[in-house]
Amino acid sequence: MSLERWKEVDDYYGKLLMPPDAVLQSALQKSDEAELPAISVAANQGKMLMILAQIQKAERILEIGTLGGYSTIWLARALPSGGKLVTLEYEQKHADVASENIKQAGLADRVEIRVGSASDTLPALVKEGCLPFDFIFIDADKPGYPAYFKWCMKLSRTGTVIIADNVVREGEVVNPDSEDEKVQGIRKFNEVVSSEKRFCATTIQTVGSKGYDGFMIGTVCGS
Repeated sequence: MSLERWKEVDDYYGKLLMPPDAVLQSALQKSDEAELPAISVAANQGKMLMILAQIQKAERILEIGTLGGYSTIWLARALPSGGKLVTLEYEQKHADVASENIKQAGLADRVEIRVGSASDTLPALVKEGCLPFDFIFIDADKPGYPAYFKWCMKLSRTGTVIIADNVVREGEVVNPDSEDEKVQGIRKFNEVVSSEKRFCATTIQTVGSKGYDGFMIGTVCGS
């Protein structure tokens, strides 16, 4: 199976299940115009995240890695009236683009963007006594995943769902000798997750327009 065929399948299901969405298309276009990295989740993945958050009946969502706000919009759409999404972004430029996209989506009242290193903003949330989140999506720098996960556990409750993107790395995750810091970051993250007895997780490998990768999906099963 080729990347071309994977993309054809994504396009097929996209036309069937995801009608054209001007807001989301605009978010991608503005991200491209601002020369942000083209690393947003695919449309079918964004909708999957929204559906999972809806199944969770999430009222409080945490996202680590905003980029241009594409996945943020999908997740914020899952929130009920009065719901809140806090999204953390390292780059001010990315946050500015995301802010405009989220405003255009009519979701500014539900989304708070915090700019800075997640190594700083996550501890700040804990220090503030932030209420636990119902749903957490990690999609940021891979070397940071191990530390981010530990902070996410402090910001969770029993039943919180945590999802991490890009955990397969085209299969390189199985290579202990990889010189890619992103691969090594994911391998360390996997070790941290596997040693956390309060977290029950599995991994789903994915193929599609974004290539070969995968998500780790789990839930906090104890406090």
